[in-house]
Amino acid sequence: MTLAPWRTHLSGALHRNRSLVYSRYFQLATVRQDGTPANRTVVFRGFQEKCDRLQIVTDDRSAKIVQIQHNTHAEACWYFPKTRDQFRLQGTLEIANFESADEELQAARRQVWENLSDNARSGFAWPRSGEVRSPSEAFEVDPPNPKTPLDSFCLLLLDPYCVDFLTLRGNPQNRWIYDRQPDGGWTEREVNP
Repeated sequence: MTLAPWRTHLSGALHRNRSLVYSRYFQLATVRQDGTPANRTVVFRGFQEKCDRLQIVTDDRSAKIVQIQHNTHAEACWYFPKTRDQFRLQGTLEIANFESADEELQAARRQVWENLSDNARSGFAWPRSGEVRSPSEAFEVDPPNPKTPLDSFCLLLLDPYCVDFLTLRGNPQNRWIYDRQPDGGWTEREVNP
């Protein structure tokens, strides 16, 4: 499989900003059922093996799952302060949960679960997010088995179909738009910043 041409730029930005802990965080915007936007910060968990889909983790009990089931379109915005690079990735989201029949998705879900820290895995055993605050004891859970994802654990995959890459260095700055074609290839256009 040939990787998308924008991956080189994104991988380079991740590498050059690796000393900044927050360089793995980006904003993910979706649309609520009432048509209003919803935005949150998520953690990049790598690319799905042999493709360009970005891996994110989420809880099956969260509001964003309902939003995604209603409308799979999303946009990520990722800014790297050290290199002054910005990526906007438009795409569709796919949820891999405990009910997913696709074995490849289940394997990816298990792999990401295994790569999480004990603290991150424990969050999936906490009480449901967004409900009335539970007693402190409810958050004191033993770390779940690192080989068996909890049912509440979902792997969320962002499959980009348009990537807007802007580098804010220079005057004028430089900007490229990458569009995925029906055959799976990509076109690249340099545009005004």
